[in-house]
Amino acid sequence: MNLITATSIVTILTLSSTSSAFSPSAFSTVVTRTSNRLSLYRPNHYSSKHHHDIASSRLYSSNNDNHNDKSLFSSHAATIASSISTLADQTIVVKYGGNAMTSPELSTLFCQDVATLQKLGMRVVVVHGGGPMINAMLEKVGVESRFEGGMRVSTPEVVEVASMVLCGDVNKRISGGIALAGGRALGLNGRDDGLLQCTKLYGGDDGSLDLGNVGQVSVVNTELIHQLLDVGITPVIAPIGMGVKGAEDAAVVYNINADVAAGRIAGELKAARVLFLTDIAGVLDKNMELLESLTCDDIDGLIKDETITGGMIPK
Repeated sequence: MNLITATSIVTILTLSSTSSAFSPSAFSTVVTRTSNRLSLYRPNHYSSKHHHDIASSRLYSSNNDNHNDKSLFSSHAATIASSISTLADQTIVVKYGGNAMTSPELSTLFCQDVATLQKLGMRVVVVHGGGPMINAMLEKVGVESRFEGGMRVSTPEVVEVASMVLCGDVNKRISGGIALAGGRALGLNGRDDGLLQCTKLYGGDDGSLDLGNVGQVSVVNTELIHQLLDVGITPVIAPIGMGVKGAEDAAVVYNINADVAAGRIAGELKAARVLFLTDIAGVLDKNMELLESLTCDDIDGLIKDETITGGMIPK
């Protein structure tokens, strides 16, 4: 499974804090301490079949010089400690992707990592998706849905199911998991205290495609988020929103793309970091090679020639 794991969040933050040229390539290697040796994981290929052990590949071994062992570990520890100090009291927004939630084991690790970041003094906000769970429930209840430009066309029936799955199941499992891991979390959705207020989003190149009740976030209740963060609670936010207060559609329930919601929330909070956890390596070119950096013009061109398609477009 291609996944930036929960255990890797601290390492990613470390890399991004110590490098002015941080790029997706920095996601490629995660070092964690296991037993009496260091093990190397590739988040792009996270599974038992793709576990690259430093000792077995002779890059690092418990039989190596003990002094080198301690020096290497001390170097990593010093780097992490420096980054933690830099990010203490800073806001970190983590988008937890639907496809990255399908493994119970990795979900537990994610919740443990959020709890750890809290204890290290970081202000963590979680925004989650739940696409696979929504798809399963839509199929179960016999409601059809389709995607346009990476956005789920959301009829009232689709939104009702999405709201039930995201707010009633996925959201509470994440917030509950963080609490079980020793952290503090409160599950919310965008309708709670006007957290995410939306206008209707249209799709298509000319903005004329009716996507149903898909919302574009216009207002973020940052005061609510800050109040929770100030008392050490991580808001866990489901991307189901409402219309803008006072507008004709204020009572409409909107389905919001979780990637877009996370980006907007991070921007409104002026977050120090925003991380997108997913089960793919990143944007791949026509030869399936990872593109390590992109400009806005690059992205427009890649969407036009259909290199970037589907759910990668909102990302």
